[in-house]
Amino acid sequence: MRAPDFWWRAAGLQSALLSPFGAIYGAVAGARLKREGTRASVPVICVGDPTVGGAGKTPASIAIAKLLQARGEKVFFLTRGYGGSEKGPAAVDPGRHGASDVGDEPLLLADTAPVIVSADRVAGAAFAAKSGASAIVMDDGFQNPSLRKDVSLLVVDAGSGAGNGLVFPAGPLRAPLEAQIARADAAVLIGEGGAGEAVARRAREVLHARIEPDAEALRSLKGKTLLAYAAIGRPEKFFATLQAAGCDVVARQAFPDHHAFSAGEAQALLAAARERHLTLVTTEKDRARMRKNPALAALAEESRALPISLRFEDEESLKILLNKAFSQSRHSGASANPERQFKP
Repeated sequence: MRAPDFWWRAAGLQSALLSPFGAIYGAVAGARLKREGTRASVPVICVGDPTVGGAGKTPASIAIAKLLQARGEKVFFLTRGYGGSEKGPAAVDPGRHGASDVGDEPLLLADTAPVIVSADRVAGAAFAAKSGASAIVMDDGFQNPSLRKDVSLLVVDAGSGAGNGLVFPAGPLRAPLEAQIARADAAVLIGEGGAGEAVARRAREVLHARIEPDAEALRSLKGKTLLAYAAIGRPEKFFATLQAAGCDVVARQAFPDHHAFSAGEAQALLAAARERHLTLVTTEKDRARMRKNPALAALAEESRALPISLRFEDEESLKILLNKAFSQSRHSGASANPERQFKP
């Protein structure tokens, strides 16, 4: 779905009309957050988002996984696989699976570490452990109480924060903000902006981070006139990244988050680019969504992707939190190697 504009403005008539539904949804979601889930046999680090899409969970999950891999952990990602038909538990195979099978984010995550897709998070964690995982990084699932997390991080976009501060459908929050903050070990504040800072300052700890576009990919786009398109939580962030890097974006096309491009839409994008002699550019996640879809092969072939990565400004604080996850897991009887703790 595409997030309505009123979610990101001060509450008005539309929000007021929907607020009773948001109150009901929020009460249920807040109560679920209080439940204690089943503990996995390996440490679980959860990366969530207080709002519906677009904050940067996946880049944060990848950055954490790489940090753990560097110290010798066998990291597995665990995700629901939003938008895919596979209920799991199942290991993602990029050579066989497409977005219609497992969703788009798992295909992107699979470039970094093994990915388990499972609607049942407890079963998915058990499958990952049996497959050799020494640590699990959950991309999303913060609001799902079935699996106990050893450390939970809430990713907050500094520019948008909590939007109008109301719960879905009156606003973008997945559950009441205070209930979510209370369950988080830290907030990961991405970028700069007062809206996000207002949210993050309520957290026990704040980790500052920034999104960095791939320098080589940017250089390859310089000197070209671009038609940029994206189907992510907040497409305008992608367009702004290109412009901030000095790219000449002359046309933009935004689609709803996780949108499954149709053959007609693919042809329309190709035709628009060819007619105006523009270079197509999109996100890595959007191009991953086109894999194994013959109807989108030409669009994928002609589109440049702009890879991004997330960099934590205070990596040592993050390492302390990750050590906490392994310590808690070990004290509960789960398997975690104390020799591979990050050293101060």
